[in-house]
Amino acid sequence: MKKSIRIVVMSDSHGNYPAVESIIDRNLGHADIFIHLGDGERDTDRVLPKYPNLDFRRVAGNCDYSSMLPDYLIVDVVGARILCVHGHRHFVKGGTEMIRSIARDKNCNVVLFGHTHERYTSFEDGIYMMNPGSCSTPRDGKKPSFGVVEIYEYGIFTNIADV
Repeated sequence: MKKSIRIVVMSDSHGNYPAVESIIDRNLGHADIFIHLGDGERDTDRVLPKYPNLDFRRVAGNCDYSSMLPDYLIVDVVGARILCVHGHRHFVKGGTEMIRSIARDKNCNVVLFGHTHERYTSFEDGIYMMNPGSCSTPRDGKKPSFGVVEIYEYGIFTNIADV
């Protein structure tokens, strides 16, 4: 029985498909699931044919024009129920109260969101929160980044890494 789940999370690639490909290549064989939190649908459309067996989940961002991707996903894995959104519909630039409330309503204990292009991790009201920042155009003065969520039988860990 597998003792952990590793999820690689990225967001806001905005045309930088090489960044998406780099994150995937760097984590192949180490990650169970990849998630893109929006504003990169065309980037992932371009890269994913190279990885036909990859478990890759996506949501639509505000710059994914005419997207048919969902606005949110809930990913259920052993030990976690994860709400994945871009964040523009949840006003995340003004705080995380709304998104935490939605997570509670949907019985989620992890929230992944993007949109702000700023790295963020916290544990608030029993919910793990992560914004991996932008893998292309960060706005927090730091390098482009992606996130990792590791779920073990004894706990959940979030981390953010430079691309």
